[in-house]
Amino acid sequence: MSRRVRRLLTVVLVLVLTPALLMAWFMARVAIYADNRDEGQADAAVVLGAAAWFTRPSPVFEERIKHALDLYKEGRVRAIVFTGGVGRGDTRSEAEVARNYALRRGVPESAIHVETASRSTFGNLVNARLLLERNGLRRVLLVSDPLHMRRAMTMARDLGIDARPSPTPTTRFQSFSTQFDLLLKETFDYARYKLGRHFLDFDEPTAGYAAAGES
Repeated sequence: MSRRVRRLLTVVLVLVLTPALLMAWFMARVAIYADNRDEGQADAAVVLGAAAWFTRPSPVFEERIKHALDLYKEGRVRAIVFTGGVGRGDTRSEAEVARNYALRRGVPESAIHVETASRSTFGNLVNARLLLERNGLRRVLLVSDPLHMRRAMTMARDLGIDARPSPTPTTRFQSFSTQFDLLLKETFDYARYKLGRHFLDFDEPTAGYAAAGES
């Protein structure tokens, strides 16, 4: 085999293996970070949105809401920020559904803040930051599913939010297939964000999003 052919094969091998190794590295970061949990106190819990079915939270969203309520009842936070806009085919925003769920379980309305405009994790955090600043809430516990935490925490810190991870202690993604599917999705989304975030303008966080609403 000539030197020229060997060089060509080396280049091809590098081009094939580099993306695979990069994705494996992203996957490892997502999976390992899922176990991170802050046990301290904070000003508020920020609950990232998930699907709501008319007036009820989906099982995944309900796990996040329940965890935030536990944090409030344990005295670890003094406020809860619910995020999430109106999903396709729905009539109520995710945040409104979560607020009503919390009110029915004894959380006072004065302790609940909602933003009802966002449709993505980044949008959740952009609008949550406005509510935090408006209400003098600084340190927060970020609530979502364990495998979602790496991407969510990266976004929060990029936005200047003083966030700590507080993943749900239980998850609806219990079987190997559902957990692996979620891991693949989060790996792809995390890699896409990390590789593309230089296109985002963090100095103008409200660009592209409606102003956070609170009621």
